[in-house]
Amino acid sequence: MDRTEKFFEAMHGKKVAFLGIGVSNTDVIRMFAEKGIATEARDKADRGKLGGAADLLERSGAVLRLGEGYLDDIDADVVFRTPGMNWWLPELVELRARGKAVTSEMEVFFDLCPCRRYGVTGSDGKTTTTTLIAEMLAASGRTVHKGGNIGRALLPIIEDIKDEDAAVVELSSFQLISMRSSPDVAVVTNVAPNHLDVHKDMEEYIEAKRNILRHQNAFSRAVLNDDNVITRSMTELVRGDLRLFSRLHSVKNGAYLDGEGYLCYCDHGKTTRLFHKDEIKIPGLHNVENYLAAISALWGEVAPEIMENIARTFPGVEHRIELCREKNGVKWYNDSIATSPTRTIAGLACFEKNVILIAGGYDKHLSYEPLAPHIIGKVKLLILSGPTAEKIASAVRNSPDYRGTPEILFVDSMEEAVSAAALRAEPGDTVTLSPASASFDKYKNFEARGEHYKELVKNL
Repeated sequence: MDRTEKFFEAMHGKKVAFLGIGVSNTDVIRMFAEKGIATEARDKADRGKLGGAADLLERSGAVLRLGEGYLDDIDADVVFRTPGMNWWLPELVELRARGKAVTSEMEVFFDLCPCRRYGVTGSDGKTTTTTLIAEMLAASGRTVHKGGNIGRALLPIIEDIKDEDAAVVELSSFQLISMRSSPDVAVVTNVAPNHLDVHKDMEEYIEAKRNILRHQNAFSRAVLNDDNVITRSMTELVRGDLRLFSRLHSVKNGAYLDGEGYLCYCDHGKTTRLFHKDEIKIPGLHNVENYLAAISALWGEVAPEIMENIARTFPGVEHRIELCREKNGVKWYNDSIATSPTRTIAGLACFEKNVILIAGGYDKHLSYEPLAPHIIGKVKLLILSGPTAEKIASAVRNSPDYRGTPEILFVDSMEEAVSAAALRAEPGDTVTLSPASASFDKYKNFEARGEHYKELVKNL
């Protein structure tokens, strides 16, 4: 009997509760219920909002507890929290105090996964870096299972994963905060203020990120951004093989961009020049960093020729500086994944001037002052909506560089934003949705926001 079989056998006779019915938990709930385990699914949403998912879960054998009181009277031996649920929620603290096992889909997957695990975290770039690692491994002939904070839950397919496969996982701070297991290869792209609406403070956010390294062993690999002060400080946690990457200078063990614009890899003093940054299909210096991180993670496992081919052909991640349409000489981009100021800064770096920027959304309590000079330098019209609209506008107006440009326009909806941009755009302009804010004020997630924007642009 393997480890997975033992785990599910141990779950029989126990009560299991899932808090949150969403992308991360739905398939896991069905899996537990269909195995005959006493399974309860709880969610703040009512049955109407859940739609067919509620019927599906009940047919699988799960008992539903829905509505405002969904966290009341939890009587379970094992509790799975959805990743976005605050670890310090009073109900979770009380459950742990009562000796209940409070865990998550990703924690259990890490404990049971039989194959090599590649984990990526960071404030920016983790989705693209995760995807690049998965693409490179797949191109080298490995069967790859990509998931975590990107794509799908992986626990429901645990019984299909073989020892020789590869699991490539994007990990958010919400997932990492309670993790007590680390991946075989851990990548930290960078760390900047983010999610301060959920974390107690910046220190807790950083500590959550450090968990990706904290439980590695001497045979693990850690990949850290040497250009970021916070990630560089994490070298003290590394017990195994440390690889650094830098866009600004050479490194002794890892990947870097040289003075002529070539991506290079230095393996303990032996340097290999790979390909020029201009050969990378997806734009932006931040994507050079993503490639440097991926190369450092896979050096020795994936041939350099495969890495170069991916760089030349990979079209990029959906919702990340995604070219939606070119109409009447105007290019329209979807950068909905830019849910923080640093991501929007990276997105704007891909364009010269004459940018019409659509921004604003849910407030994660981040500062927009660092974003203001980048807006002033490139944006001709700033279209804002949502709870962060006035914060972004104030940061721009109060910047010492502000001289009345860009013009700032407030709207109430995405429809108004796209219409206003279309009305004002001229040949040679670039319109980009790069919100610098989360989507939760009006959308389920950044994907839904991006899809709505693309549909509106398509119908212009």
